This record gives sequence, structure tokens and C-alpha cells, in this order.
Amino acid sequence: MRLKDKVALITGASNGMGAAEAQLFAEEGATVIAMDIDVEAGKALSEKISKSGNLVEFQECDVTDESDWNRVADYVVAKYGSIDVLVNNAGISSGITEDHLDTEAWHKIMAVNSTSVYLGTKIAAEIMKRQGRGSIVNISSIMGFIGGLGHPAYNASKGSVRIFTKAAAVRYGPYGVRVNSVHPGFMPPMKSSSNKSSPWMRDHRRILAEETPLRRTGEVMEVAYGVLFLSSDEASFVTGTELVIDGGYIAR
Repeated sequence: MRLKDKVALITGASNGMGAAEAQLFAEEGATVIAMDIDVEAGKALSEKISKSGNLVEFQECDVTDESDWNRVADYVVAKYGSIDVLVNNAGISSGITEDHLDTEAWHKIMAVNSTSVYLGTKIAAEIMKRQGRGSIVNISSIMGFIGGLGHPAYNASKGSVRIFTKAAAVRYGPYGVRVNSVHPGFMPPMKSSSNKSSPWMRDHRRILAEETPLRRTGEVMEVAYGVLFLSSDEASFVTGTELVIDGGYIAR
């Protein structure tokens, strides 16, 4: 079991990639703290996974709120003694609005996708620094490398996660704390996408699949396995790097 006896925090764990990561981490022996603002879905997921005998505990958390982060971190350390892994997975898509020049959407996307990563890394890394060990995995996107036609805040937020990860890796590496980023390609539409069932979106996703060398979009569990590797001791000499899981899209 690759995460046996490790305590792992996963944000945005109620749905999509976060839920897949919570399931996989639990199967690999971790005590999982599933964090999300969606209480109903988060509790349902935790109960479902726990029925198989794995330990998953749900904690409500607004990842843009530093006091919420501190509350959860203090609770976890007091109850379980450590934070060994943090996966900053929470995020929203550019599809929250059809107006790609909406300033309010810019601030919201940047807060959830970028500021939350800063807050979680800052708080967890200081705990890990005192422990002398830890792994932080920040979920970015291939949109942190390339431009796109959605709201530009999505690209900006994911690009900032990519570079912030490197800065954090340099800062905390001397204390045994590793920080890496994962860059998924085109996946199933995020829960926050307002137009995910529209004919335009279906056509758009078909085109994206045709432009991907593997000729399909990805599955969330394919990302979860990459996150698992970076979280585990198998990646003990890996920090400050970017793991792209995109079916070859940006290799074109």
C-alpha cells in the first residue's frame, strides 16, 4: 500500500478528480481528509468510501478562506498527529460564465484556482517543515502552458499554480518537503461548467479529442494515479516538476 499510515488532505474532493483521488488514496492506505464546500456530496462520498473499511473523513472548507484552512489544519494535526500529503485539487472552470471579459468572474476564478493553492501550500508546508517531511501536489492544467478561448483567468490561474509550485519547491525542499504540479488535459466537464451539456460543448469536446494524439479525452482516475505517484515515497527525489497527463495534446 503506497500511502500506508499517511494523512492526506484533498481539496475539491466531493466530485470529479478529487473524488477519484480520495478513493484511490484510501485504497492505498491513507487516512483521507476530504475537503469541499459541497457538504452533501462530500459526506456522501466519505460514507461510500468508508463502507469499504477505508478511513475517509469529510471537512467542510472554503478554500479561499484562510481561517477555514487554519481550522482544518489545526483539527487534523490535533486528531491525527501530522499532515503528510496535501493535494490542492479544488478548482472551477472558465465555463462559469459566457462573458469572457467579466471582471467578477476573473476574481472568482483566480481566488478558487490560484489563491487557494497559495493558502493551502503555505499552511500545510509550514506543518510539514516542522515534521521534516511531506508532499504537496498542486493541480494545474495544460492551460497553464498554452492559451485558450475561455475566460483568460483560467489560463492565468493555472499558469500561476505552475510557477508558484516551483517557488514553493525551492523554498521548502531543504526541509524535506516536496511540491509538484500536475497538468491534466481535456477531461470530463467540471461540475462548475455552466454549458457542459450544450450542443456547442459536445462538438467542441469532440474536436479536442480529435486533436489529441491518443484521440480521446482523459479519465479522472488516470490523473489520480499520477497524483498518487507524486504523493508517495516512490517520488522521493521529485520536486518542483510538472507532470503532464494530457494524451499528448501539448506535444503537438
